[in-house]
Parts: sequence; C-alpha cells; structure tokens
Amino acid sequence: MKIYTKTGDKGTTALFGGTRVPKHHIRIESYGTIDELNSHLGLIRDQNIDKHYKIILIHIQDRLFTVGAILATPEDKAILKNGKERLNIPKITSEDIERLEKEIDTMNEALPPMTHFVLPGGHQTVSFCHIARCVCRRAERLTVALNDIETIDERTIMYLNRLSDYLFVLARKLTYDLKANEVKWIPEKQ
Repeated sequence: MKIYTKTGDKGTTALFGGTRVPKHHIRIESYGTIDELNSHLGLIRDQNIDKHYKIILIHIQDRLFTVGAILATPEDKAILKNGKERLNIPKITSEDIERLEKEIDTMNEALPPMTHFVLPGGHQTVSFCHIARCVCRRAERLTVALNDIETIDERTIMYLNRLSDYLFVLARKLTYDLKANEVKWIPEKQ
C-alpha cells in the first residue's frame, strides 16, 4: 500500500465508495476527530495502568476504527437501491454500548460518590484521560452535526456519548488507583 497518492494535493479526499469531498467537509472532520481520539487512547494505553484497562482500550480502539469507517461512508454508497449493503462495513452494536456501561458501573462501585465537579489533572495519566474525554465530546458533536445532514446510525452516536462517560469515570478511577489528588471544583468567591 503506497502511503502517498498525491490525489489529495488539491484539498480533496475520497470517502469510502469513491466520492471526493473537500478536506474540511463535516464528514472528514468527524472521522478525523475519531482518529485523533484513537491516538489519545493509544497514549493512555501506553501508561503504567492496570492490564484490564489496556485490554478494554484496545477493544475501544477497534470500535473507533469501525466508527471511522461508518463516518467515512456516505449512506448512498453503503446501501444499494434494493436495501442490501454495498460495502462490508462493521456496525456499532448494542452490546458495544452495554460493554462500556458495565465497565463504567464496575469502576463506579470502587469510587467514592461524586459530590462536586472535579478539575482535570492530578496525574499525567489522568490528564491524558481528560483530554481524550474532551476529544470524544468533540467527535460526538461533529457526528451529531453530520447526522443533521445525513442520517448516521443512532448507535454510533450513543457509543460516542457513552465513551465520553467511560473516559470520565476512567479518569476518576485512575486518580484513585494512582493515589492522586482529585481536586473538587469549588468556585472561588469574588
């Protein structure tokens, strides 16, 4: 596979199915942000964290490649007129969402209840998690904006929403595991 093709030198890129769009197209912004998120998850996975979290993060990274493929495929290229799929693109399933929910619930059981918002930080690994959470929220916003133009499977949007929740709870759990200080946000009095 050749890395450079020169086909994007004039500011366009091809979607799955061959349609060319500007590189600033909402679809490109959506799956580009998913790629950015996936890279941040790789950074978290490279930290000195429990093996279980690394396994879950690898699974999530796999699912994000699926999300990227979904977002890179216009609806008219994915489905034939007879309703059959043209391209063999995996889907985000209810089980994928439930897996995140179970992980969130398991981590939450070990954490003290939240009584305030928390300030991101306290440990470098925790900060990486918060950055990934913010990128995930941006990916979700872009995907929702794309959905306003062209229908995206609702499970894809649900997955991104749940993933940002997972990353928030993972940040709290890593704070706990690393014995870092969780700083509550208590507004300063003026």
